[in-house]
Amino acid sequence: MKHISILFVIFFGHFLVAQNVILNNVERSHSNTDKVFYKINPTETKAEYLGEIEVQGFSDDDAEMFGKVYKKAKQIGANAFAYKPFESVTGGQQKFDAAHYRLSLYYVEQADFRPETNIVYLISSPYRDQIISFNEEKIAFKPRTFIRKTLLPGTVYTVSTRKFLGSSIKLSAQENQPVQYFQFSAFSVNSNPYGTSGINLKSGDITRLEQSYAQFLTTIYQLLDSLEEQQK
Repeated sequence: MKHISILFVIFFGHFLVAQNVILNNVERSHSNTDKVFYKINPTETKAEYLGEIEVQGFSDDDAEMFGKVYKKAKQIGANAFAYKPFESVTGGQQKFDAAHYRLSLYYVEQADFRPETNIVYLISSPYRDQIISFNEEKIAFKPRTFIRKTLLPGTVYTVSTRKFLGSSIKLSAQENQPVQYFQFSAFSVNSNPYGTSGINLKSGDITRLEQSYAQFLTTIYQLLDSLEEQQK
């Protein structure tokens, strides 16, 4: 009987933290073979609205959660998304809640995606505080935060994890260089379960991310000011 009770608690506890990814308000579908799933601003990008995804329940496995969202989006041919805030009881917008949020789904022609050039996003670990060096600047990251930096011509940037035997990478501006995304971590990262695109190019504890997954992270993570800006 004791063992049955333990199993019940384990099962019920798992049920309480289970995540649901629900495809809501499907207006239409689009037939295509696009692998990408990029974040857009629908007020600035020509896009066809397809439907909406609602995520219920928090997960600290971001790759698994993205895989679920990606698969649902591809059921109706979406290749783009945008965060859709819930309205508060006072009529404004609720703050983002990682345990309950919505994403609007779209189809965008490849030529209509707005490119970012010579931009780098630095994304924290989901689990711990970190201090990262970006040239002479020290950036204090909280878990599940990120920062956006512009690469200027003629400057070589060194990004370092600042610890013994830690990793570093060098970045510089190039003509028409696409946006880059890097995440800092202290653990092994496996391939994403959502197709051929995914996490790649790992250098120690700095991982270069594929754009679709990275833009999902910059949607569910918070934008962080640099340490210097915080101290002003």
